[in-house]
Amino acid sequence: MLETDATWRLLRADNAPVIAALLSEHLGGEDRRLPTDDLYERIDHDLEALRGHGFDLPQSAQGYCAEWRKAGFLTRRPAEEARGETFELAPGALAAIRTLEQLAAPRQTVTESRLASIGAQLGQLAVDTDPDATRRLQQLHAQRDRLDAQIERIQAGDLETLDPARALERVRDILAQAEEIPSDFARVRAEFDDLNRDLRARIVESDETQRSVLDEVFRGVDLIAESDEGRSFAGFSALVLDPAVGEAFDDDIARVLDRAFAADLTPAHRRFLRRFIGTLKDHSGEIHEVITTFARGLRRYVQSQDYQRDRVLRGLLRTALADGVPASAEIKPYQPTGLRLDLSAVALSSVGAIRLHDPAEFDATAPIVEHESGMADLATLRALARETEIDFAELIDHVNAVLAELDQATVRQVLERHPASQGVASVVGLLTLAANQGSAPGGVETVRWRGVDAAARAADIPIYLFTGRLL
Repeated sequence: MLETDATWRLLRADNAPVIAALLSEHLGGEDRRLPTDDLYERIDHDLEALRGHGFDLPQSAQGYCAEWRKAGFLTRRPAEEARGETFELAPGALAAIRTLEQLAAPRQTVTESRLASIGAQLGQLAVDTDPDATRRLQQLHAQRDRLDAQIERIQAGDLETLDPARALERVRDILAQAEEIPSDFARVRAEFDDLNRDLRARIVESDETQRSVLDEVFRGVDLIAESDEGRSFAGFSALVLDPAVGEAFDDDIARVLDRAFAADLTPAHRRFLRRFIGTLKDHSGEIHEVITTFARGLRRYVQSQDYQRDRVLRGLLRTALADGVPASAEIKPYQPTGLRLDLSAVALSSVGAIRLHDPAEFDATAPIVEHESGMADLATLRALARETEIDFAELIDHVNAVLAELDQATVRQVLERHPASQGVASVVGLLTLAANQGSAPGGVETVRWRGVDAAARAADIPIYLFTGRLL
């Protein structure tokens, strides 16, 4: 087990705390399965934070997930609702995380509620398996007498409720048992995976004298459902999917959570109990789908005669291995053989890199317009220049004209006597001239102008003084 068990392998890993924490955070809660890209993104984000705290984690999330899958901590499956693959925790990782959670938050194992639960189940088992009708009737009569006495006490007003501390203890024991169920489902699915592989191996390896599996498949026997694992799961699933059981379960949970002692439960535990029966149904439906898929695949594998081809290939491989043993004494494995084998394969590339050829993209549907050249108009060229450049010559003339009347002038006084012919471009030009050839005494003034669209605009600008003629 030390060499093969994934649970021990995770607990003994060099980065066991990091592995357990990351896998538990992203795959051990309500999301039991995630697309590979989503898991890579989340773990990469966490790895950056852990490196900031001094952890030596040189690889990327994709590299670590590949290692964890190879070590048996993760299970990769094809996505059901979209293209791609998903990751989920393997049974070994679930068991390791469960062990660490119990170490971090140990629970009392010797409790009254646990002993009472064991005693009640043991007593019921003794009654149900007793072949003596007389003794069994005596036990049932004694049980009825106890119930009648309890009914009489309640009718007489002697109603005793369980102490809140003991009630909370029982709820926590129930939670401890219920939290084992995800690990149980993972183990059940792994068992069906192993069973499917075992049946296929038996089909390929059996000869004409050992046709039991083939004959049963040809007769329509569902070997997956009829196996010990299949029958055991069928009984569990029938109980979970029973509407009466589900309704009673939900009603009991709702009543328990309404009690005062339930306020001491964490929000996660309360949410877990509310969703418990729904989670069981979801997992049960998933296992049913797995069983159906395996059964159909096994039947198709046999009826399509694909197993015959695998048998031939298996025989050829065994013959080659048998011939290689005596040949290894005379021929080295790395000795050139001179043989050339062309593999029937194509180069792999991403589907996203493929682009379909569309002839319509190269069809010139728009008519070709011919433009005849003409003589350049000086006025038109000047108008184009004014649209793209500030007319500093005009602005210098305006400033000099105002200074001919006044000793000094601001940008606002220039614009009041000579409105901005280029809109905001004239204002920017005046500010540029003032900054280069004027002075800034301080303060703010408001300038107004009309834009090219004839809309009135205003802005607050620093005060600049023109005190001498501009060049």
